[in-house]
Amino acid sequence: MRQSHGFPPRLIGLLVALTLGWGFNWPVMKIALSGMAPMHFRTWCLATGAIGLFAIARANGFTIRIPEGQFARLLAIALVNMTCWNVFAIYGLPLLPSGRAAILGYTMPVWSVPLSIWLLKEPISGRRVLGMVLGVAGMLALLGSELQAVEHSPLGVVLLMGAAFSWALGTVMIKRWPVSLPATSFTAWQMALGGIPIFVVAFFIESGSFDLLALPTGPLLATLYNMVVAFIICFWAWITIARNASVGAASIAVLMTPVVGVFSGMLLLGEEPRWLDYLALVLVVLSIATVVLPERRSATGRDMSAS
Repeated sequence: MRQSHGFPPRLIGLLVALTLGWGFNWPVMKIALSGMAPMHFRTWCLATGAIGLFAIARANGFTIRIPEGQFARLLAIALVNMTCWNVFAIYGLPLLPSGRAAILGYTMPVWSVPLSIWLLKEPISGRRVLGMVLGVAGMLALLGSELQAVEHSPLGVVLLMGAAFSWALGTVMIKRWPVSLPATSFTAWQMALGGIPIFVVAFFIESGSFDLLALPTGPLLATLYNMVVAFIICFWAWITIARNASVGAASIAVLMTPVVGVFSGMLLLGEEPRWLDYLALVLVVLSIATVVLPERRSATGRDMSAS
């Protein structure tokens, strides 16, 4: 049977949950960072995510034992997918003028699609190219008039583009060098291994406190949201999607997340929507439709299959 390179319909509900959970997290993360140093914050998130997912794996009877000979690839995936993404994103975000700058991190399909074609030999199709073009256009529309301001912070741009590239490369690595673990255990190990360098930076280099109880109410609730929703539920959902959908389809499918982030930022921070925000919404919805909606079979194809 020929492998499908679209988006599995059974994962659409999971994609919706991931989009809402991660999208709402962008303004929430800014609230958390107002009360805690970046690497201290990420240490809490990764540690809690790993512990929570290991507990869920054990409760469901899933194995957590790393298969023999697969530790090196698991470590490499964790360092790219967790360590690099979190370091680049968490340090790049504050350097840019608004939450919309985080959208640069979701230019991931610009990197993942060519990487998947090169390293995974995923087929290229007109629909996939159209989806990527529409998605990138949507991201640019979200940035809109802030592009000039973004140009004034080249380091922030470089860091967030680095985050996008590391996310794309990590996703391709998951498909190229699979690890024989359930998604729950696999995600937990990534957080545990990828969080070690972040903890070292937080403990030995970065100033700050790990005391959650010392946080004001807003940053405390925002940190708890990240620990439970963003790092246990959403990361598990993303790894499940990344393992079961093609890299190109999965990459384009998550482009609604920054749109949710922008509109939830308006809700939480009182920002006014602009016409470019609504244009971006339309473009991203069309982009996602190119990979989520199944392709119609031609009449010739139906006749051939029926004969």
